[in-house]
Parts: sequence; C-alpha cells; structure tokens
Amino acid sequence: MKKVLVTGANGFIGSNLVKRLIAEGYIVHSLVRKTSDLTFLQGQNTVLFYGDINDAASLKAPLEGVDLVYHLAGLAADWGAYAKFEKVNLEGTQTVVQAAERAGVKKLVYISTVAFHGFGQTNMTEDMPPGKHLIPYAQTKYLAEKWVLDFGQKSKMAVTAVRPGNVYGENDRTFMAKYIEALESGKFSQIGKGKSKTCPVFVDNLVDILYLVGHDDRANGEAFLATDGLDITWQQFNTELAQALGIPLPKTSMPFGFALVVAKIYYGIHRLLGLKSEPFLTPYRIRNGGLDYHFSIEKLKRYFDYQPKIGLKEGLKRTVAWYRNR
Repeated sequence: MKKVLVTGANGFIGSNLVKRLIAEGYIVHSLVRKTSDLTFLQGQNTVLFYGDINDAASLKAPLEGVDLVYHLAGLAADWGAYAKFEKVNLEGTQTVVQAAERAGVKKLVYISTVAFHGFGQTNMTEDMPPGKHLIPYAQTKYLAEKWVLDFGQKSKMAVTAVRPGNVYGENDRTFMAKYIEALESGKFSQIGKGKSKTCPVFVDNLVDILYLVGHDDRANGEAFLATDGLDITWQQFNTELAQALGIPLPKTSMPFGFALVVAKIYYGIHRLLGLKSEPFLTPYRIRNGGLDYHFSIEKLKRYFDYQPKIGLKEGLKRTVAWYRNR
C-alpha cells in the first residue's frame, strides 16, 4: 500500500483530499501544526504528524516511505505583511520540496492559485502573465509556483502545479460560511449588480483534479487552472445559492468604483491603526466581486478529457447541507 503526505491536511481542501486518498487505499500522512484545529480530520484513518513546513527536521518523519506529496499548507489571506506570506508560501514551499526530494519522493503536487492572474479578463489561460494589483498572497504563490516548476526541471522528482479558482463546498469556513451568514442576515450586497464573471470550483471536483494530476505522468512539469469551467456571473451564482438556502436574494448592489474607494479607505485605516483583526472590506474582495475573474480549463480537457462530475446546483446543495449541520 502506497504512502502519501498531505501538508495542510486539516484545512478545507486538505481534509477533503485526505478523505479521498484514504478511500483510494492510501496510507495518508497528514502534516499539521501543534496548534491546528483537527475537527475536519476526526474519524479519518490518517496518521498525524506534527511539524512545520519551515522546519526541515520536522519533515523527515512524515516523509519517510512516501511516494507522493500534496503540498497544500500555506498562508491564504487578502491582508497582512508581505514578509509573513513570503516566509510561509515561498520559503516554506522550498523547504518542503527540497525535503521531499531528499526523501526520495517520486512526485509532488503543488497547490497554487488563480489569484496571481489578476482581474478584469475572461477565459484566461495558464500561459498568461501575472496581473496587476497583486496582494502578497498572490505574489508569493506565483513566486513559489515558478520556483517549484523550475526545480522540477532539474530534479528526478516530478512536480505539477494546480491553480484552483474560488473553491467552495463542505468544510469551507473561510469563504462560504461567512458568505452564507451575510446572505441570511441581510448584510449582503452585490458589486455592480453581480454582472462580472466568476470562477467557482466545487471542492470534490477540485479533489478529482488533484488526484488525476497526481497519478498521470502527462501532468509532470505542467501547471493547470482548476475551475468547474462554468461561464457564470456572480448574479447567477448568488441566485442559485439563495435558492439552495430557500431565501430571496437581496437586491442591494454597490457600484464597483464607489465600493473600491470605500474598501481602500477602510483598509488603509485598518493598516494605519495596526489592527490585527481581519478587515471587513479589502480592495481584493471588491475586485473579486466587481471585475471579471474567469478562467479556461481547456488544458485540463485537452490533456485528460476532464469534465467536472458535480454541477453547481448539486455542489451548492451539499454546501448548504454541511453549513446547516456543522
């Protein structure tokens, strides 16, 4: 029975991936921190290892006998100092990749992001350059992906990068839980009437993609955009979500330009005061909701004849069920 290591295994995507890998018959090593919330790993037959992706010595035990690594651990936020993101997303990735090579790992799949492509375009492809107004998270994920792919060209260890879009689904406390709370409480407003295009990917579909590229040599040395391939606006997504919740979609909407100015002022004050709490508004969130942010999955289709198995209605139905029963 093969062994696989998942870093960031206790998180939203990681916990869903661990569940899938166990179902496929793998011995799954889950790398977590001592301070990690392990709620999503409870009841899963995984081997827990406590460590730090910036500490190479702590990676020796979890990497022992491992054939495949999924590196998901990272710092994901749209606010904060660049140095914090650089240490985790770039330096931490370098530490994991180098440790994996030393341990004789055959393949590593790196979870990147579509965020470094920026906003304002539709049907973006893998070969497009980084966009403008990149937050530290996107900047450091871009640098890490580039480093990983360059490293793979000189290493016997195969590497692949996957750039997920806006992931939603079960165990999503970061995006959907807060989004649904805003909808149900009435503290919700679309940007520009929700006319901009977006890029949802249901977490089970993303896990399918991760499993696929981890087990197909055609993915070696490549990067893949990962969404559900929908030609969809925020208005359409929000309407479907409201229907799944059984509530009317609020009609409130803010013009994009006005919302962006407000967000910049709010975020600027937040930084000026040195507040450690998460800001309610950020320019990134306004751009995400008010500018086209849409990607092509033609490369996935061309390489693997990929088609997402779970559609939007079913994905939102499962997400709402998890939210209500969590």
